[in-house]
Amino acid sequence: MDIVNYLERIGYLGPLAHKQIDVAAYLERIDYSGPLTPSPETLRNLHRAHLFTVPFENLDISNGRKVLLDEDALVRKVVEKRRGGFCYELNGAFAALLRRLGFRVTLLSARVARNDGGMSPEFDHLTLRVDLDEPWLADVGFGDSFLEPLMLKPSIEQQQGDRKFRILESDAGLTLQRAERVGNWKPEYSFDLRPRRLHEFVPMCDYHQTSPESHFTQKRLCTMATLEGRITLSETRFIVTRSGIREEAVVESEAEWKAILREQFGVRLPGQIPILRS
Repeated sequence: MDIVNYLERIGYLGPLAHKQIDVAAYLERIDYSGPLTPSPETLRNLHRAHLFTVPFENLDISNGRKVLLDEDALVRKVVEKRRGGFCYELNGAFAALLRRLGFRVTLLSARVARNDGGMSPEFDHLTLRVDLDEPWLADVGFGDSFLEPLMLKPSIEQQQGDRKFRILESDAGLTLQRAERVGNWKPEYSFDLRPRRLHEFVPMCDYHQTSPESHFTQKRLCTMATLEGRITLSETRFIVTRSGIREEAVVESEAEWKAILREQFGVRLPGQIPILRS
């Protein structure tokens, strides 16, 4: 049986199987006014728009606010509260938008590459398969990675600006790799094409927002792609990268931290912000 037809029959794909969202408000949030007909070009433009306007951040975790993996809550956080989030939130909300526009979207579980050469547990990362005439890998929740969707075709090199990516196939599944400047290929995450539901990611989402071993509980982070590179606010440092040149400034007060968060990322947090940590 064709995988797309099967997924649509059991309810993983198709906008009719999902709640309605305010598309106009979501598009305004990501500053997108282009075509909406499902196509590779529309997907590419929506993907870029999302990455340039919605930051990757863990500030609710730092403030002790529980992240709930409910599609309506995820969309409200991004659109109404004008916030960002981490992978489960960002890709969960983006999937809801794409489905509402008529794209065929499947949630996929991914395991993130570790420094020791291994991979993290299943459901450590949520990424997206989008089926058009051919399948694509979309991901607006992995921080500093690909800006545009990748063709879900193994072993072909895909250039994006000065970056190059490829997807390799093995008995264990698929692995996304990124070329380093020295010419080596570095794995980013591995995944397979089994369709997943949002609730399956809840245990790992809870782990990342409660465990002292999770890097999301160890420091605050807000980062977002820009046309020139990236901006990052990490505890007492504000980092700006333009055309490969990195500039770093020390954030010396809570007021300055809040101002950078507001002016550079458009994020306003309710309540008190924890005291800055060195």
